[in-house]
Formats: sequence, C-alpha cells, structure tokens
Amino acid sequence: MQKKDAFDLHLFLPYLLNQAAEASSLKFQRAYKDRYGILRTEWRVLFHLGIYGRMNAKEIGLRARIHKTKISRAVQKLEQRRFLTRDTDTTDRRLEWLTLTPQGRAAYDDLRALAQSYDSELSAALGPGEAAALRQALQKLADMAE
Repeated sequence: MQKKDAFDLHLFLPYLLNQAAEASSLKFQRAYKDRYGILRTEWRVLFHLGIYGRMNAKEIGLRARIHKTKISRAVQKLEQRRFLTRDTDTTDRRLEWLTLTPQGRAAYDDLRALAQSYDSELSAALGPGEAAALRQALQKLADMAE
C-alpha cells in the first residue's frame, strides 16, 4: 500500500513514546496483574505509598500526574484488597491519609524487587550509556508538562 501523506506516524515522537511505553511495560504489567490482580493506577498508588509513606490522594495525584477520580477508584480497590488503610485527618475531615498495611507493604516489596530486576533487564538491552541518555531525555520531556 502506497502512502498518500508524507507524515511518518512511526517517527512522530508522542506516538513513538507511547509505543515504547506500552511495549516496555507489558511484562511488568503482567507481573502485578497476575500476582496481585491490580491494574496500572493501583500499582502506581501502591508504589507512591511504598516509597513516600503516608500520603493523601491529592499528593499522589500531583506526584504521579493521575486524575483524582482514577486515584479514588484505585484507593478503593487497594483498600478492598487490604493493601492500605484510610484515616480521616483530625483537622480537615475532607482529607484522608493513606498508609500501606503489612500486606500492602509485602506486595510493594515483592513488586519493587521485580521492578528493579525488570529495569535492569531493559537497561541491559540498550547499549552502554543509552539507558542513562534515555532516562535523561525522558525526564526532560516529563518536566515540560509542569
């Protein structure tokens, strides 16, 4: 089939970034879904609580750039799995503090080890220096959104 348009979608950076993100995250996605039955937003919430400790949903949304409704659903599902607890703030009853339970901490620790191993595997697939350069370039693009 002959192209009618000279625009090469496969070289369009946002398209290419999306394709790379989907391809590179697929194996890890299978791991957290198969082991714990959680979805992408849920693992992102789990990891923020695992890394930063007690947080509220708004803080997670700002750090992870996730819409509040998605966070709310993820928090609800993680709470149902007994991975986190919610505590109402004593001064502002509209605010809830989220904390990992021992079960949530164990899931985080397990998935963090898998994530670190998978990150090493992806980095090894790139040539020397490529992983560092890619991280730097992606961070630069991510920072543009702020």
